Amino acid sequence: MKPVNILKNLAISTVLTAALLASNSIVLAADLKAKSVVLVHGAFADGSSWNKVTPLLKEAGLDVIAVQNPLNSLEGDVAFTKRAIQRADGPVVLVGHSWGGMVITEAGDGDKVKSLVYVAAYAPDIGQSLGEAAQLEAHPAPGLAALKEDKDGYLYLTDDAAANYFAQDLSKEEAALIAANQGLLNSKALGEKVTKAAWKSKPTFYAIAGNDNMTPTKLQREFAKKLGATTKETPSSHVIMISNPEVVADLIIEAAK
Repeated sequence: MKPVNILKNLAISTVLTAALLASNSIVLAADLKAKSVVLVHGAFADGSSWNKVTPLLKEAGLDVIAVQNPLNSLEGDVAFTKRAIQRADGPVVLVGHSWGGMVITEAGDGDKVKSLVYVAAYAPDIGQSLGEAAQLEAHPAPGLAALKEDKDGYLYLTDDAAANYFAQDLSKEEAALIAANQGLLNSKALGEKVTKAAWKSKPTFYAIAGNDNMTPTKLQREFAKKLGATTKETPSSHVIMISNPEVVADLIIEAAK
């Protein structure tokens, strides 16, 4: 075959493949009741913790906003998240990881939020702080016991704690990057209580991390049962959205439907 014909056939094949992918995305998007997803990171993290999930959601036809919360207080993180919800286009799926579960519980009560997705996250009841929701006596968490506190009262993970408790199923390089980029949580936030529980009136979903040393797996299962949530469980560390992004993305897409 002549080189010109080969190039022509390759071009046609590329166009057809792109058209097929686009048509599949259009079909999937037509099934979605939500338009946007707002992703809320947890403590010792930032918005980049959703970098593997975001492309999967966009491919499904969803707009995505990953909030960059300051982690100074529950009230402040809720305010940041509500601004992201206001900016989002159309009905919203609100997603929270770990500490982010506290945030979405309080911030997700508005009409624009159509469903909630908890990802290895705390799901407090009205009037509960994270410390109360964690039930540490019944659910000891080695990762929380390994936290350090700086002179200003901000909690952080050492490199060893990140590798052994927070992200033990990631490579050493990935765990080291998480430790370097982490957002420190003001210890005062642990005592702040939620005043609303959006899960009481919204369809709720829960991604359970089966080998979690930060938010113990047993506690996550209890949260999911209390919420009456649709669940997916996979054997992963606390950072399930990094080690198993497809599982998390699939659950968010299910919530969007």
